[in-house]
Amino acid sequence: MDAVAPPVPARSPLPAALAGSTVLLVGGSSGIGLAAGALLRSVGARVVLVGRDPDRLAAAVAHLHAVTPDDDAGEVLAVAGDGGDERVLAEAFDRAGRADHVFVTAGGVSGAGPLTGLPAADLRESLDAGLWRPFAVARAAAARLPAGGSLTFSSGILVLRPAPGMTAPLSVAGAVETLTRALAVELAPARVRVNAVRYGRIDTPLLRSLPGLGSDEAMAAAGSAAPLGRFGTAEEAAATALFLMANAYVTGQVITVDGGETLA
Repeated sequence: MDAVAPPVPARSPLPAALAGSTVLLVGGSSGIGLAAGALLRSVGARVVLVGRDPDRLAAAVAHLHAVTPDDDAGEVLAVAGDGGDERVLAEAFDRAGRADHVFVTAGGVSGAGPLTGLPAADLRESLDAGLWRPFAVARAAAARLPAGGSLTFSSGILVLRPAPGMTAPLSVAGAVETLTRALAVELAPARVRVNAVRYGRIDTPLLRSLPGLGSDEAMAAAGSAAPLGRFGTAEEAAATALFLMANAYVTGQVITVDGGETLA
């Protein structure tokens, strides 16, 4: 039987405690992942970005260097590739040297449409890709994260309030939430924590890519009907991930950040 790790030391649960740590951001080249990178750099954490688009990844690195212009070039690293590719993930962990936390925002909405109207091959491809990515990250993280480390996934509130035509992507999101709880139990003896953030509508390039939401005015008009009168910002969404990294006594949780949308 493997030896059980010592208890995780009590430490400050504030984001400032992340100073000097290294965080892998899978999907960190835009949106919530990029916002998390900026917040992490502002508290003195080192970040490694993983993203598929080399140009967008280079722009993200430049953006994060601008957040802390006096930092060392090694404080922001990038690995181009699919966050569901185990070879890419291995390279990212190797580049990090030591990674303390992993935050996964990679992915998107694929496989949307009526269940019987989607070609079986497209549906299978969507489910395979969507389910494999979090498992691939989990496998890499379980082998590399030290005691006291954490893994944070992303989900969405439509898991609680399904919409027609979203059966496939919501099945993936629901599986991620189940994976979160199962992994929290499995990795607890190694003192690695696993959590997820269930997001509502957040002002990101992904949301703005939807029809009719491509401008500030359109976003403001659409968000005015939300309980708090607007959609969330990427920084507000990312801050929850930092909380989960910093607070060493939270594991197996799915935290909703939706401005009250699931209550409306």
